[in-house]
Amino acid sequence: MSEIIDLKDAMERVQDDKELLLELFDIFKEDFPPKRDLIRTAFEKNDVITFQQVAHGLKGATGNISAAQMHATCVALDHLGKDGDISGAQALLDALDQQFAAFQKEAEEVKKKFQG
Repeated sequence: MSEIIDLKDAMERVQDDKELLLELFDIFKEDFPPKRDLIRTAFEKNDVITFQQVAHGLKGATGNISAAQMHATCVALDHLGKDGDISGAQALLDALDQQFAAFQKEAEEVKKKFQG
C-alpha cells in the first residue's frame, strides 16, 4: 500500500477491526461526492464560510480513515478557508478529485486483501 491510505494507522484507529474499517471506507466513498460538490460551489461563489466549514469536515473525515494524501490536501484547504482567501484553491480541489479516485482504488485493494 502507499501513502494514499496509511493502513497501519487506520487499523490502529479501529483497533484492528477490519470490518469496521471497510464500513468506514464505504461511508466515506458515499459521503465525499456531495461534499466535493459543495466545496466546489462555495469556491466558485467565493463563499469562504461554507468553503472552510466543508474543508474542515473533510479534514476530519479523511484523518479518521487515514487517507493521508487527501488529509494533507484538506488541511491546506482548511487553512485557506481560515485565512479568508480561497482564490488559490483550484489546484488543491483538482488534486482532491484525483486523490479521491486513487483512494477508491486503494480501498478496493484493501478490501480484497482483507477478504482474500
